[in-house]
Amino acid sequence: MKVLTVNVNGIEPAAQWGLFRWLNDVDADVICLQNIQTKLHQLHPDFEYPPGYNAYYFDAEPDGYAGVAIFCKETPKAIMTGMGFQACDRYGRYIQADFEKVSVGSLLCPPVDTFNTQEDKVKFLEGLAEHCRKTRRKRREFIFAGSFYVAPKAEDVQEGIDAPDMGFHPEELTLMQEILDPIGFVDAFREANFGHNQFTWWPSVEDANQGTRGRRFDYQICTPGLKGLIVDAKILSDFRFGLHSPVIIDYELEDLQEDMGPIL
Repeated sequence: MKVLTVNVNGIEPAAQWGLFRWLNDVDADVICLQNIQTKLHQLHPDFEYPPGYNAYYFDAEPDGYAGVAIFCKETPKAIMTGMGFQACDRYGRYIQADFEKVSVGSLLCPPVDTFNTQEDKVKFLEGLAEHCRKTRRKRREFIFAGSFYVAPKAEDVQEGIDAPDMGFHPEELTLMQEILDPIGFVDAFREANFGHNQFTWWPSVEDANQGTRGRRFDYQICTPGLKGLIVDAKILSDFRFGLHSPVIIDYELEDLQEDMGPIL
């Protein structure tokens, strides 16, 4: 299963810039979109989806802000929206597709912006950590793909470990590390890609074009049962939306056991 995550910075302008034509070439099985910035009923009547996909949305309450979507080649067994706390559900920050062997979620953590302070961001990550803890007790595997706006390690910040700006605050790092250990989620990208200068977000278009001040803010975390099934991971820097580059990871799910007991 190839899972693509991409922060589109508005799905309608991204479609005009060639998002769906590009997605046809990428040919992912599941496409996780973040920051769609529109409600489903507000899409233009002539809005077209990439052929061969089922499309599902979770809108934010405010107009023109946040929201997530997930496109799937295979029809999911179920679709779930939200994580059960207001900071996630009010702003349309999580949608999940359940398949036979695995669940895939499109996740948009909040940056510090007009709607969210640094304290709001930390509270959201606390809620995400609790959701991840509950998820680890379920009888299936999970992939959470999206924009986390936290750089997991020093090599994910171009300036290095002392960078004081967005995505590298101590509270954020502590919570992200808690999700990875002891809760036990896996940074799927780093299981298959150990390259340097692997960044997905830049503070400005100028930085992105010059390759400066990069961050790895967009990635996929998965439950440990998938760790040995990650066969390839790439940042697709040839096609950028806003300040974000897409990430695609290939999971060899044929080797995944279907009868899985509780992990914790």
